[in-house]
Amino acid sequence: MKEQLLNLAKQRRSIYALGRNVTVSEDDIATLITQTIKWVPTTFNNQSTRAVILFGENHEKLWDIVGKRLKSEVPTEEAYQRTLQKINAFKSAFGTVMFFTDMDVVHDSENNFALYADNFADWAEQGQGIAQFAVWTALAENGLGANLQHYNPLIDDEVRKAFDIPESWKLRAEMDFGSIEAPAGEKQFMADEDRFKVLK
Repeated sequence: MKEQLLNLAKQRRSIYALGRNVTVSEDDIATLITQTIKWVPTTFNNQSTRAVILFGENHEKLWDIVGKRLKSEVPTEEAYQRTLQKINAFKSAFGTVMFFTDMDVVHDSENNFALYADNFADWAEQGQGIAQFAVWTALAENGLGANLQHYNPLIDDEVRKAFDIPESWKLRAEMDFGSIEAPAGEKQFMADEDRFKVLK
């Protein structure tokens, strides 16, 4: 069997040591990300996933927002300094993709397909997962590392103001990406028999 997709999936790892030694242009990266999201499936093709791609000062601004917002959440100054070290590692990357769900689309789908109304929020999350995996894998295919963070909803209000985000867009994740400065560690797996059943 062909295993090109499987082999690409194996390249997609959580890379935390990211840098800016990137030879691909910002425009090419943005096109890769937008086209990848465009072609992933969504429920009833409602295309509820949105993305904001940040480079340069805008990328740094996001992680400054995260750092400032977490100060009130961390119990001690020592703990806050450790938190800042982690945030600064994300800031050292080349760029960030912010993933959003357009809740207006979700609510329209709920209204238009009442029989399935209770499912559209869950299906939008599934669409997010597909989009995030696809973008992450596409970046890996092009030699870029990435990791996925979830500082929403703590930063939602500040992000909305800083980047002029529509009210209906709900932040779901932040993916920083850049050059791979150190590889991921070995991936651990639980036993296959505890995860899978093949019935013939």
